[in-house]
Amino acid sequence: MVEVEERKDVAILLGDPKQAILKLSVPTMIAMVISSLYSLINGIWVAGLGDLALAAIGFVHPVFLIVMGFSNGLGAGATAIISRYIGAKDKKQANNAALHAILLMVVMTIIFTVIFGLFLEPILIMMGAGETLSLGVEYGRILFGGSLFIVFSSTAYGIFRAEGNVAKATYAMLFGAILNIFLDPLFIYYLNMGIKGAAIATIISLIFSSILLLYWFKKDTYIKFSIKEFVYSSKLINQILGVGLPAGTEFLMIAILSGSLNVILMFVSGVDGVAVYTASWRVIMVAAVPIMAIGVSIVAVTGASLGAKKFENINIIHNYGIKIGLIVVIVMAGAIFLLAPYISYLFAYSPESASIQPFCTDFLRIVSLAMIFIPIGVSSTSIFKGLGKGLDSMLIALIRVIILEIAFAYILAVPLGMGQYGVWWGIVIGNALGAIFAYIWSKRYIKKLLASNKS
Repeated sequence: MVEVEERKDVAILLGDPKQAILKLSVPTMIAMVISSLYSLINGIWVAGLGDLALAAIGFVHPVFLIVMGFSNGLGAGATAIISRYIGAKDKKQANNAALHAILLMVVMTIIFTVIFGLFLEPILIMMGAGETLSLGVEYGRILFGGSLFIVFSSTAYGIFRAEGNVAKATYAMLFGAILNIFLDPLFIYYLNMGIKGAAIATIISLIFSSILLLYWFKKDTYIKFSIKEFVYSSKLINQILGVGLPAGTEFLMIAILSGSLNVILMFVSGVDGVAVYTASWRVIMVAAVPIMAIGVSIVAVTGASLGAKKFENINIIHNYGIKIGLIVVIVMAGAIFLLAPYISYLFAYSPESASIQPFCTDFLRIVSLAMIFIPIGVSSTSIFKGLGKGLDSMLIALIRVIILEIAFAYILAVPLGMGQYGVWWGIVIGNALGAIFAYIWSKRYIKKLLASNKS
């Protein structure tokens, strides 16, 4: 049997927390930035089909966020629980936890495939898709038909991260993203499949990256899968879901946010407003990915520190995550603000979408200000996930997304008459206040945790 100390990746996870965050974050950043190009590249290629097609994938996006959110939540749950057992040097239970994550993956896949296969059209109607409905259904049914590969890849990434094995997760994400970049124009334009081609390209790339992940699971990982070693445990299920469901619910809230903003935008500025938000928000999300990667690393390092009973590391992890996050985000936000006029042309290169270019520029410049607060919120909620306190993380997201962002977006856009510009400033204000709240809550909890373990 391979002991915990003999593996370099596990040793990193259990070593100096600052070094662990850096060593886990950098490859994860690279992979997630490239992987996030799935969404950005789709948007760029679909923009050539016109603003209706771009708005259609904008209406499907909140639904896709639900699938991705609960998939990533399951991955986060796997990371937190498996890393905790690795930290406690309990390899047998770490393996069993991974098998339980796979079991939950199968259940989640069945649920998503059935629900969105049957109810996608009425969901899009309820969201106000209007004249984009047929395009949205066409795109979404293919996309959600591949739910198995979406859920599996997220779960697998979570297991790899739990053992500090970020290199293989990085390679698989890079492979899938690069493949998707080449497949998009092939299916959308060369094979003349239009918006359906974008969905097919995404699923094919996910299939191939899933095959690569399966190969590595059989080849060389600390976590080993053997059905003979599976011992069903409701405790393990509850532990994974205790992090996974709240984390997934956070993405559900983001989906509600996206859908709500689409409704407000349709009311104040029509299809063009939705198209501007759909296109430009993807740029912001790509720029924010390095912060998300730091958050993912914080979950793994916090879980391992908890398992090893190194409680003094928790505050160090929180502070360091915010520090390096702010350094990264200031550079990214500054670049977006300065280059906004040029970036916006990525979505306005065709006659059908040229009219949205100046609005995309304004959106990018305003919403780039919200990025400054993201590291504070992400680091704070990631600490809670790593400690197995997913409910706390979910409540923070509820306050930020539902109470603050949607409320400010509506008030500024409709009663105060600022139109789509009000929606954009609402995003900035909501993020700022939400980050301050998350920081105060997390610091109070960490202080209480340290005090209880000293006594």
